[in-house]
Amino acid sequence: MLKVARLDVISSGARRRWTLDEKQRIVAESYAEPRQVSATARRNGLSASQLFTWRRLARAGRLAEADGGTTFAPIVISPEQPEAADRSLPPQACVPAVPGRIEIVLMRGHRVIVDNGVDAAVLARVVAVLERR
Repeated sequence: MLKVARLDVISSGARRRWTLDEKQRIVAESYAEPRQVSATARRNGLSASQLFTWRRLARAGRLAEADGGTTFAPIVISPEQPEAADRSLPPQACVPAVPGRIEIVLMRGHRVIVDNGVDAAVLARVVAVLERR
């Protein structure tokens, strides 16, 4: 009968949350020398593909955006209709209001218009997809 002299336990699943500072430090470390991506990833306990994703986001200037959570903008509730001649509003914001209807304008210009009976889970999925584009 064989005896086990050594047993290695490999953890395979707990997701780790990286802070923005950690991501930026790891990305900078991966650029220190040529061909250091895989070694840097192993040293920091993440996959090379994750590090390549962070590097791509950093090059595009979006690494900070990817780390930020959902934020809310202030809203204005007004019974008045915006005037069509108002040049301070974009043209698409001058649509007539319908009671119970909400218009959500995302940071990248996508607009979502929903009625008051919208399923919150479905709306959250739609917004999440549009924020990634």
